[in-house]
Order: sequence, then structure tokens, then C-alpha cells
Amino acid sequence: MIIGIKDIVKLAGMAIVVCCAVFVCTLFLNYNIDLAAMEGEILTEAGIILYHAQVSMGKVTAAVTGGCLVVTSAIMLLFYIKNYIDTHGRELGILKALGYSDMKIAKHFWPFGLSALTGCVAGFALAFSYLPFFYKTQNAEGLFPDIGVNFHPLLAVFLIAVPAILFAVLSVFYACLKLKAPVLDLLRERREYKNKIRKKETGERPFLQDLKRVTRERKTLVFFVAFSAFCFSAMVQMSVSMNELASGTFAVMVITIGLILAYITLFLSLSSVVKGNTKTIAMMRVFGYGHSACCRAILGGYRPFAYMGFAVGTVYQYALLKSVMMFIFADIENMPAYTFDVKVFFVTLVLFLITYEMVMYGYSARIKKLSVKSVMLE
Repeated sequence: MIIGIKDIVKLAGMAIVVCCAVFVCTLFLNYNIDLAAMEGEILTEAGIILYHAQVSMGKVTAAVTGGCLVVTSAIMLLFYIKNYIDTHGRELGILKALGYSDMKIAKHFWPFGLSALTGCVAGFALAFSYLPFFYKTQNAEGLFPDIGVNFHPLLAVFLIAVPAILFAVLSVFYACLKLKAPVLDLLRERREYKNKIRKKETGERPFLQDLKRVTRERKTLVFFVAFSAFCFSAMVQMSVSMNELASGTFAVMVITIGLILAYITLFLSLSSVVKGNTKTIAMMRVFGYGHSACCRAILGGYRPFAYMGFAVGTVYQYALLKSVMMFIFADIENMPAYTFDVKVFFVTLVLFLITYEMVMYGYSARIKKLSVKSVMLE
């Protein structure tokens, strides 16, 4: 079994998500550690209140944002491993037929964790280079003594070495789990699609309706589509609020990370959908289905999940900011009140619809360019 450089490069999307997670966690946790060391030198009442608020904010941001991104990264890792096993079933099946155990084969999947290590190192390095400016932004009102940026080896271990090891171990054990499939299924590269039949259903559904249902039953891709819309909705709206409640620096950081995550997960999911249905599209053309029918069946089923993700992102950003203002910054004077901005919501919605439909149009054009001959000769 060979895991080439090209297979690892495909994990670039996951590495970028890990990079964002480590970047955010490094900023707030490193600042919290250095700020805690200066607690005894903060003498003013306003400074003490702001100290506790910023420490709490750092913990919440690292836990919520970092935790969410780590979970997303893990899901992306599992998706890539499953995709590799699906596309290299013959080689893996031959190895099993020759007597290699599942674990003996699975232990060679540890290189998939290297992308996590790359993302961790990049995120930590970027955050550390940004920390001096971040410290100044946090102390813009001058309520704290000057805080120097210090390197904390233990924090580096927990944000670089530990995630990389955990992702490598996760790669091996998940690969071992997926390799428990029968040898014949691996040799034939047979993929399982669970077809749940409802009791109330009578008769057979039309082909296009059934195909749309089958394509959107791939839960991982549904998650990525919904998550991309979630990131776009939450981060764009949150960035506007951050510009008013915190600073322009926070707003730029939030919207940059949000858009990166949104586009990466959306392109990943739609690329996988098109690539995984090339033969289906070819057969549909052979039987006379038009381009619009192919696009509706293959891509159209994911559109409702994108809208659901946008709605959840809107609720999430409002609930998070409202909670932060009520419970963390409630004792700080002159803090502006936070309310739901309807105008920003509709502007974000329009931008999302335009962006999403443009991406869908691009992938529709990609489907149109698929050559039936080239697909059938594979």
C-alpha cells in the first residue's frame, strides 16, 4: 500500500482548518497566561473588572471556536481516510487476501496525521508573530501594565504535539475500523448506501427523485455544505458586531477565518459530490437526461441544507454575542448594547445567496464539461 504525496496534499483543507483553530487558541490562551502573571499589578477597579472579563472571554473563545474547528478537522480527516479506502479498495483487498491483518494495514495510515502537524505549526507560528499587535489591541485603554509576549513551552506542546499525535492515532484506528469490510467488497470497491424504506411509501419513486435522495444521504458531505453556510452566516454577521463592540482588528480576524472555512468546506464537499458521481452523470447523459436534470439531481439536493446552515449560523452568532455581553462584559461601563441587526442579516443573506449560487453554477459548468467517453473508459 502506497500513500503518496498527492494523497497527503489533498488534506490541505484540513490543515488550514487546524491552522485556524491553533491560531485562535494560541492568541487567547497565551494572552491569558501572560495576563494572569500581571494580575497583582492591576490596581484600579476598572482594570480588575476588565481583567476578569478578558480572561473569561479568552476561555470561551478558545473552547467554543477552537473546539468547533478541531471537531470539523477530525470529520474532514475521517472523510479523507474513507475516501482513500473507497478509491484504493482493490489494493487493500489484495493485501487482506494475502493475510495482512486490518491493524497491520491501518498502521500505515499515520501519515494522514502529518497534515494536522503542518496546520498546528503554521497556526502557532502565525499567532506568535501576531501576538505583539494582539496584546496592544487588548490593552487599548491602558488599564493594564505593559505585558510582554512570552513563549510557553507547555502551551506549544498541547497545541502542536498533542493534536498531531491524536490525529495520527485517530487515522490508524478509523482506518482499521473501515478495513473490517469483507475482502470481496474491497476488491470490487463496493460502497454501501443505506436505503431506508419508509412504511408509508407505496410504489417506487421516480428515478431523479430517488437519485437526489441518495446523493444527499452522504452525511459527511451534507455536514460540510451546512457548515460552510454556517461559517459564512455566523462570521460575517459577527464581524460587523465585533467592529462595533470590540475593534476593527477583531472584525477582520473573524471574517477572514470565517470565509476561509466557508469556502474550503464548500469546495471540498461539492468537488467530492461531482467526482463521486461522474459515472452516474455519464449514464444519465447516455439515457437522454439533459444538463439541468443532472445538476438538479446531483447538486440540488444539498441546497436546503445550505439554507439550514445559514439559519443556524445566524441564531448561533446572536446567542453567543448576547451571552457574552450579558455574562462577561455586563459590569464594564460604557459598553454598547447588543441587538440583532436586521439590516446586516439581509445584506449577509443576499451575499450568501449570490456567492453560493455562483459556486453552484461553476460546478454545474464542470458537470457539463465531463466527457462521457473519458468517464466510461476509466
